[in-house]
Formats: sequence, structure tokens, C-alpha cells
Amino acid sequence: MEDFGYRKLIAYQKAKEVVKHTYKLLRKFPAEERYAMSDQLRRASVSITSNIAEGINRYSVKDKAHFIEIAYGSLMEVSSQFEIAEELNYITSDERLSMDLLVGDVARLLTGLQKTYNSKLSTDSNP
Repeated sequence: MEDFGYRKLIAYQKAKEVVKHTYKLLRKFPAEERYAMSDQLRRASVSITSNIAEGINRYSVKDKAHFIEIAYGSLMEVSSQFEIAEELNYITSDERLSMDLLVGDVARLLTGLQKTYNSKLSTDSNP
């Protein structure tokens, strides 16, 4: 089995935790949310890992940075929707706090990757 580079990234590994935690929390949502907020949360959480994997395997640094930016946006979407889920009493404050801690970890890791790529871009563009 080939070991793809993205699997080694801590950002990817932590993002998978966000996906698994999302699916766990979605079991608590009411049935009427199955095709609304639940579906959106599933897609947004999986989008984080998908964009990390796709971005890391791009050849250009600009493309890598772009996909990490998209992953970050999906991460913030998940955070926002769990905030609303808490306000709707679908999840508890403690459950949202747990998700916020995971989101914070992934956000820091993605920001670090983004800074690395932006640094390479600015170095490459200066003669």
C-alpha cells in the first residue's frame, strides 16, 4: 500500500478527528435536520480533509496554498454550524467546546501550512 504524503501531516490527522467527531455529534441531531444542517456539516467536515489531501499533492506552491485556504474555510463553516446547533439545543455547550478545541488545533496547523506556502511564494517571486 502506497503511503501518500498527506497522511503524514498532523493537520490531516487532526482534520480526520473533526470529521469523526462531526459524525458522532450528528447522531444527536433531530431527524428533520438529516437533509439540512446535518448534510451540510458532513460535506463541510469531509471537505477539510479532501482539500488538504488534494492541496498537498499539487505541484505548484500557489495551488497548495489555495487548497489549504479552502480547507480552512470549510473548517470555519463547521465551527459556525456547530455554534448554531448548540443554540438550537442539538448539542450541549460541552460538546461544542470539545469541537471548538479540535477546530482550534486544525486552524493553527492549517495557518502554519499557509504561512509556509506564502513564505515560499514571496521568496520565489523576489529576484
